[in-house]
Amino acid sequence: MTDIIQLLPDHVANQIAAGEVVQRPASVVKELLENAIDANSDTIKLIVKDAGKTLIQVIDNGKGMSPTDARLSFERHATSKIRAAEDLFNLNTKGFRGEALASIAAIAHVELKTKPEDEELGTLIEIEGSTIQNQDVTVTPTGTSLSVKNLFFNIPARRNFLKSDNVELRHIIDEFHRVALAHPDIAFVMYHNGSESFNLPKSNYRQRVVNIFGAKTNEKLVPVEEETEVLKISGFVGKPEFAKRSKNEQFFFVNNRFIKSPYLNHAINSAYEGLVKDGSYPSYFLKLTVDPKTIDINIHPTKTEIKFDDEHTLYAILRSSVKHSLGQFNIAPVLDFERDDNLDTPYNYKNRSSSTPTIEVDRDFNPFREDRSASKAGQKSPSFKKEPVAHWESLYVGLEPKESSQEHANIEFESDADSGSLFSEGTSIESQQTTYQLHNKYIISTIKSGMMILDQHRAHRRVLYEGFLRYLTVEQAVSQQLLFPLALEFSPTDMEIIERLKDDLERTGFVFSVLNNHQLEITGVPINVSESEVSMILEQLISDVEQEVPERSFSATDLFAKSLSKSLAIKTGQALNKEEQVHLVNSLFACKEPSVSPTNKVTFITMSVDDFDKKFM
Repeated sequence: MTDIIQLLPDHVANQIAAGEVVQRPASVVKELLENAIDANSDTIKLIVKDAGKTLIQVIDNGKGMSPTDARLSFERHATSKIRAAEDLFNLNTKGFRGEALASIAAIAHVELKTKPEDEELGTLIEIEGSTIQNQDVTVTPTGTSLSVKNLFFNIPARRNFLKSDNVELRHIIDEFHRVALAHPDIAFVMYHNGSESFNLPKSNYRQRVVNIFGAKTNEKLVPVEEETEVLKISGFVGKPEFAKRSKNEQFFFVNNRFIKSPYLNHAINSAYEGLVKDGSYPSYFLKLTVDPKTIDINIHPTKTEIKFDDEHTLYAILRSSVKHSLGQFNIAPVLDFERDDNLDTPYNYKNRSSSTPTIEVDRDFNPFREDRSASKAGQKSPSFKKEPVAHWESLYVGLEPKESSQEHANIEFESDADSGSLFSEGTSIESQQTTYQLHNKYIISTIKSGMMILDQHRAHRRVLYEGFLRYLTVEQAVSQQLLFPLALEFSPTDMEIIERLKDDLERTGFVFSVLNNHQLEITGVPINVSESEVSMILEQLISDVEQEVPERSFSATDLFAKSLSKSLAIKTGQALNKEEQVHLVNSLFACKEPSVSPTNKVTFITMSVDDFDKKFM
């Protein structure tokens, strides 16, 4: 039998490994930033062009590498972090498997410049698709500069799967935020297409959070501090009233490494139980410090998932710590057993004996009798002073009927005509449009063939969606001016999204007077939007755009209309009167596609009389 198993060439094996480590440009950014941190840098620059598709460059002032180390760094499984398998359970660095640079070099053009502090000249290495093109000495400052150009140049299928520049840039910014938050003692600078996006100086943890997410974040933070034998917690959680419509401000760091943990996230949500509305997510920026021997960080290629030895204990400690902080800073009600004596009620009669109250009643009292007999001798009765009262008939003097009843015989009173039946003669039941609301969720309406059941939220979303599409395409939206301008603050990345959608927002009726990197001032809103809903609408819009940023103007308009309709539609549980019910039904069937919502879900169902007959057979 012919042998069919063979060893893969190195360049093919590297490309396969790159598929696990490098999923998109943001993956390259993460690996390069972590390498710069492991090099003991205190200033790191990230330069990105075309959302990382053309260039990703990371420059640090770390300890650099010798010519031999620089060459070996691109070999698979070459690392300075571990020597034996036991070292995997005592890791305090970021990269340790020696796959990142080898995988990146297999699918891009890589240029490395590096120099240790004690050397005069550095090393230059150029690699294309795992093939070294050049290695030479060069003049370069102390540290390392690594440039990754033309990502996926030799795998066009992977490059075609990349999203738009806006989506890929958002992922890069997310990775930049995660690394920068984990290391506030390092200065980070980010440039995109030649313009500075972030400049984060060395600071404490709170200031780093504020520098990234905006100055207004400072008033939203509640500190969390707890230290036990198994876990140390430090960081901040957000106040419940500032809960976001997205999960963009939720960060867990374990030993200065960003992780994703649905289990620990559930602990935070349970601590906020009853404090945030459904569909809102609390913000948190929490650093957890545990013994490296109690975790396994090598279970995922991107090292964003960690396996804990005792998750249940961490869950309980985290939940109670967050709940305690919310109560300690008067965010949530809490039982306080340390009583302040100054607040106690002064009971001055606690040593006196109680006396039974007595009630004295004048049983001979009659308010309609002019002369009353004196009280019984020897009894002290209450004094009921009664003014002389005229006969009660005098109250009705002048109100006697002066006209006879015959004078009113010709007066006609306006009233509804009596009908002997529920419907007038000649009118069938089918022609009477009757609506009912069921559980404040469904609207039931009679039709000729039977009954129609309509989902009020989905139906209203369809009505609003088509209305906003008309505003956005025809550009005839009406705006209502605010008496006082509405000032809102968002993070710089959120402001970029709003600025990108400014034209669409203005076509729906929004009017902006100020729009910069940190502040947004609105002087006009659409006629069907209240001032209190503006912040919620913009947060929902930002969340939707971040999850599915469109590439074409038409789909941008479509997504914008969907987001606004989702924010403003009647919610489940809202009671509607008869006029509102009838208006919603009529408006739905005036739409072009009344049968489905903007998300292609059914808006109504019908049940014929035959269906009811079958139920009673």
